[in-house]
Amino acid sequence: MKNILQTLALFFLVALPLCFANPVMAEDPLAPPPPGAHGQSGNQAPAGAPIDGGVGILLALGAAYGARKIYLHRKKEDQETTEETSLNE
Repeated sequence: MKNILQTLALFFLVALPLCFANPVMAEDPLAPPPPGAHGQSGNQAPAGAPIDGGVGILLALGAAYGARKIYLHRKKEDQETTEETSLNE
């Protein structure tokens, strides 16, 4: 009986807010459509945002980060091999 009451309580705690959240929207569904561009009628697709500069910067930073990691890894390996050779002598 206790499990059934806990399950029902959990259900109502989850389901009840979901029922009231449906009418809450970020934008009014009855808002007028945006004006047409250059004499065209109807809704127009939004213009694309230029992402070339941001993507190029991210690629350059990623390449620099990867190159630095490779450099540090090789430097660490070189130090380990020099330490081993000095111990063997």
